[in-house]
Amino acid sequence: MFILTMGLNHHTAPIDIREKLVFKETEEEMALVTLQQEKSILENVIISTCNRTEIVAVVDQIHTGRYYLKRFMANWFQMDMEKIEPYLFFHEESEAVNHLYKVTAGLDSLVLGETQILGQVKHAFEIAKQTATTGTLLNKLFREVVTFAKKVHHHTKINENAVSVSYAAVEVAKKLYGSLDNKKIVLIGAGEMSELALQNLAGSGMTDITIINRTKTNAELLANQFQAKVGAYENMNEHLLLADIVLVSTSAAEPIIKQAEMQELMEQKASSMLVIDIGLPRNVEHDCSYIPNFHLYDIDDLAGVVSANSLERQQIVLELEDTIESEVRNFFEWEKQLGVVPVIRALREKALDMQEVTMTSLENKLPGLTEREYIQIGKHMKSIINQMLKQPISELKEMSVEEDATTSIEHFKRIFGLSETDVTVIEKEQAETRS
Repeated sequence: MFILTMGLNHHTAPIDIREKLVFKETEEEMALVTLQQEKSILENVIISTCNRTEIVAVVDQIHTGRYYLKRFMANWFQMDMEKIEPYLFFHEESEAVNHLYKVTAGLDSLVLGETQILGQVKHAFEIAKQTATTGTLLNKLFREVVTFAKKVHHHTKINENAVSVSYAAVEVAKKLYGSLDNKKIVLIGAGEMSELALQNLAGSGMTDITIINRTKTNAELLANQFQAKVGAYENMNEHLLLADIVLVSTSAAEPIIKQAEMQELMEQKASSMLVIDIGLPRNVEHDCSYIPNFHLYDIDDLAGVVSANSLERQQIVLELEDTIESEVRNFFEWEKQLGVVPVIRALREKALDMQEVTMTSLENKLPGLTEREYIQIGKHMKSIINQMLKQPISELKEMSVEEDATTSIEHFKRIFGLSETDVTVIEKEQAETRS
């Protein structure tokens, strides 16, 4: 079994490619199940955010796994494999695990040290667990990376004053308008990104904020938190006509702000308008950027502002490299030890069989034993067996991570009289349990 990651992110693909390869939240479970049915795929988790779409998989062969991951992506999004291949990256084994540690801790984010990705990775893992597309390896791996990310954010300053995408949006507005006092802002969408944006807007002193959302109750909940107004979705253009700044972040699959409508609207509008689209797929048609006085920014346009991450946070990332490498080594040592689990179970079962035979013989030879005495003897015998096996099992685990592990394990099996059949039966049971 091998761990393989395939994906694209803000490093490898522009936004016009990323937005075409986003898994809809309503289709996550179906995507996981569909991928699990592909040849070579043993386990899988799909992470899909505004800046990345990545699949972490356990495969039976690296080469075969790479092909079927690519084929799945191409089929799911109905695109030619050759068209998406230039934007994809692959990480194998230790490189894949190292990458997942960095992603989950926010060390590979557009916003260095941001914490939102931790929640997104946890969500992706939970969905995969509920859908039964994870097993022994990915369950262990994702628990470890989530725990590590929490420690990083708790014990370092990586996320202190982190420059966020929503912060960058406010900075762009300040650059265009100078002071934001008396500026009217319209926020379209009421999700997590909108809430983060509102936090930054509130901090900048803006008070004239209107929230528009297709589901009005969600807009009202958010408006109550930030003393904002609520606008009707069907009257969106009327609000845009009065707006200085528009921030758009919805889960719509198609643009909700279209070039033809905005062309007409801007002809009626006396002033310029800054529109910041942080949705993925994008919520604003790209051709709107050609309309006079319509200043359009998307996530990639904000990258320059976001890159102002502090040198202190970058130094923390460098310091964490060795810690992550240690975590990766520990994971693969644990994985190697999984290979001797059937041997350990076979050894324990053989010892318990011997105990059972001995107890039956004892019962026949000493019929005068009370039930209590018989139970006590059994407990003591089991305790002796556990104590005798403790050191050999510990040594076996140590052997499993050495270079000549296979030879050492074979010697171990011969010493304790374990046949291939004994071990194979256990391995088959484990395989049936996983399937």
